[in-house]
Amino acid sequence: MKNLVFPLLFLSGSLLQAGENWPQFRGPTGDGVAQDADIPVTWSETENVAWKTEIHGLGWSSPVIFSKQIWLTTATPDGKELSVLCLDKETGKILHDQKLFDVAEPQFAHKFNTYASPTPVIEEGRVYVTWGSPGTACLDTKTFDVLWTRDDIECDHFRGAGSSPILFEDLLILPYDGADHQFVLAMDKATGKTRWETKRSVDFKDLDENGKPKADGDLRKAYATPHIITVDGKEVMICQGAMATYGYDPRTGEELWRFDEHTNHSASTRPVIHGDTIYVPTGFSKPWLLALSGPKKGVLDESSVLWKAKKGVPKKPSLQLVGDYLYAVSDGGIGTCWDARTGDVMWTERIGGNYSASPLVANGKLYFFSEEGKTTVLKIAPEFEILGENTIGDGFMASPAVSGDALYLRSRTHLYCIK
Repeated sequence: MKNLVFPLLFLSGSLLQAGENWPQFRGPTGDGVAQDADIPVTWSETENVAWKTEIHGLGWSSPVIFSKQIWLTTATPDGKELSVLCLDKETGKILHDQKLFDVAEPQFAHKFNTYASPTPVIEEGRVYVTWGSPGTACLDTKTFDVLWTRDDIECDHFRGAGSSPILFEDLLILPYDGADHQFVLAMDKATGKTRWETKRSVDFKDLDENGKPKADGDLRKAYATPHIITVDGKEVMICQGAMATYGYDPRTGEELWRFDEHTNHSASTRPVIHGDTIYVPTGFSKPWLLALSGPKKGVLDESSVLWKAKKGVPKKPSLQLVGDYLYAVSDGGIGTCWDARTGDVMWTERIGGNYSASPLVANGKLYFFSEEGKTTVLKIAPEFEILGENTIGDGFMASPAVSGDALYLRSRTHLYCIK
């Protein structure tokens, strides 16, 4: 019998109110789907904008939503002050604005990144925020008290942190893939103490005579966010590193399998799942889109690749899966639809613009958000059809969030509520 793989539909063991909460990067199921949300197709600065709130500092982290609260992180452009904000979902009023960490000597961050790019994760009563190695914290969402912090984790993020944390049972799990160290860490979500730590088993091993890496940090760096699935009733965490895709036991950190025949580095997207197939873009440079079959065990080879594609593959935006079709917009604005089962290209079209934010599906429509502030709305179909184009704000680097029938977009300077 075929071993089916399904995304987990729960977060931290607690049930989510369907459609109201957007608790992590790419939403409740981690795949950018808000299927029943009736969000607008058209908007502008004067149409369908319920409110607009300026956000100080600079950050590409996506907003997360639980009940009536929106949380996001920010930082000063120089990375010396790291802050968290909470807003009222209905009015956009800032309820809490707190600096959590001072960083005397921040690491370098690339111009396409910021010092506040990882997205928080939230559950009832608790929000977990991170800026990578400079600091991670847990706050009480009712009192705004800081319950615990960590600033002792060593990782040279090289071009800035990007991986977002996830919750699993009583664990907060974060990848750290830097120029010096590459590992995955699980903390006790109640205390912040380390429960397990697993080093990446694949590294770029070009060393000099002193045993130090000759290659720069890009070949060790990754920005990807993990995704947990179930295989034959057992949870597996899919977690991309710089040069390989891994499957881990999320409770123990044990490496179950890996596929390390990547030709690229610095994976940035969150994987998506269709049946027993995992879809992952391989990173920067000249990425491939891989469709990896399951179940898996040990070190995998090319026999695990069902199909792969080279054209139209995104480096930063995640993929979007709807039914039997896989959609993507490349960083340079090429939209593509593949048959998820075969890899056949259904359509490929120039959308225009540049893209870092991940797409969104809502009520049979596909939304692409550009760095220039344009949103292109497409019909979910194997044929290409544009339903609307909208321009607002000063560009989108952060991925969207949805609550009810409202769309929340973080531009470079503001947070918008569109409904």
